[in-house]
Amino acid sequence: MNSENNDGQDPNAQPKQKLGGRYAHYVLLVLVIVYVFNFIDRNILSILNEEIQADLGVSDADMGLLYGTVFAVFYSVFGIPLARFADVWVRRSLISIGLMFWSAMTAMSGFARSFSMLAIFRVGVGIGEASASPAAYSMLADYYPQRLRATVIAIYSSGVYIGGGIGLFLGGFIMETWNSTFPDPVVAPLGLKGWQAAFLAVGIPGILMAIWVRTLKEPVRGVSEGIVTQQHPNPVGVLLTESAAMIPILNLVGLARVGASIPLNLLGAAIIGAIAWLLIYLTGSAVQWIALGIGIYVVFCWVQSLKARDPVTYEMIFKSKAMVYTMLAFPTISFVTYGVGFWTAPLLLRLHETSATEVGMYIGLGSAIGGLLGVTLGGYFGDKFKDKHPAGRLAIGYIAVFGTVPLVLWMIYTDSLMWAFALNLLHHLFSACWPGIPPSTAADLVLPRMRAVAGAYYILVNTMIGLALGPYVMGQLSDSFAATGMDPASSLRTAIACSMFIFILTLVFLTLAWRNLPKDEASRLDRARALGETVEQV
Repeated sequence: MNSENNDGQDPNAQPKQKLGGRYAHYVLLVLVIVYVFNFIDRNILSILNEEIQADLGVSDADMGLLYGTVFAVFYSVFGIPLARFADVWVRRSLISIGLMFWSAMTAMSGFARSFSMLAIFRVGVGIGEASASPAAYSMLADYYPQRLRATVIAIYSSGVYIGGGIGLFLGGFIMETWNSTFPDPVVAPLGLKGWQAAFLAVGIPGILMAIWVRTLKEPVRGVSEGIVTQQHPNPVGVLLTESAAMIPILNLVGLARVGASIPLNLLGAAIIGAIAWLLIYLTGSAVQWIALGIGIYVVFCWVQSLKARDPVTYEMIFKSKAMVYTMLAFPTISFVTYGVGFWTAPLLLRLHETSATEVGMYIGLGSAIGGLLGVTLGGYFGDKFKDKHPAGRLAIGYIAVFGTVPLVLWMIYTDSLMWAFALNLLHHLFSACWPGIPPSTAADLVLPRMRAVAGAYYILVNTMIGLALGPYVMGQLSDSFAATGMDPASSLRTAIACSMFIFILTLVFLTLAWRNLPKDEASRLDRARALGETVEQV
């Protein structure tokens, strides 16, 4: 809790707060809308893809890089210090500031005149959006009882699919309406083309939404579990320390100050650099692997720093087998869902005689409805399954895999556009059922003061594996298949189909997580106390 809300009372007191109820539902609604804006701004790039490629002269791999890696590296890297900040500062204020920033960056994307300029603005979107989910996970965990955690986070996660669907529809509609109204960009307002006008139109409302978010009440941290959480005396200092730990070269000073091993750090940098060089040699995509390599190195540095500065949090996250395996299992599902989510609209535009408005409307509507139902039902049944077995929530991961594969393959190989639209809705019932599971599982495995960091750790791994690699790998495979003589539609369809093999890893990691979760969750408080943490329960 922050001094803004103390009203002169003892900052370390644990006020009474009702869990659930109308105001909690109101907060949940507002945060869902925030997440809707998050994914409108993120996913609109998909429906604008074909026009951006034609206008800026870039390849499938380049667009996968722009949507995935360029965004993902900064989103995940900045997510760590912002999550640590969320664990010690006013969470609603952090979300409000972040929303204002990423909305402004989205609007500025409308003035991009080159691929590099657009990439810079997408970096800004990624940094801003990194503020939202860890803080939202932590807030919601304090507004609702623990038994409803997966359901609540799943409802919050529905913003992914609602926002993604709205982004596809609005993007296609605005782009085509603008282009038909101003066929000559020279005479268009500000000289904008359709795809640029779409960015501007969806970015500006988010700036106004940020003011609404700032009016939310900050919940008492730890109240849902009856664990007293002391107010941090220097939140800004935490942000500065965590941010310094993420900046290459400068972070070496911080690592040395806290006693971390510099030789180990340099060895890690050398190994990451060697792997990045090999991948550049194999794919010819320098920007992709340099950016991802820098992101991985920064995360490695942060883990070293965390181990030295906060060994309890480090041990609770990285020495829990259940946590590690869960955080690997679900991002491999995300690898497919992010890739399919981005490339479905371009694929249908290549396969069928149709318009961006039609594809955006039906794909967007199907993604929104199917995703909303899928993620909500997944969270609800995840909590029900957990009542039956300590690892029961993880069963949703198996359901996601075995439901996604046949429906996605059917969708991309059907000759009927209407069937493709219908199958897009149906596969989202399964491909969207899991997002509430990993963050709720992470929250169950750590203490309240660590929740936002645990959530950021999940987002980091999910973003690095799912967003940074999924769309790019599919785009790279598509370019490779096209180089053999395949037409653009067939090459992209084959690339999407090949990506499904990653689900083999998903099933392995899910099974390992299932075996370890019951004992790791049951021993949570004992492990924390054994590590020297003072755990006060009320």
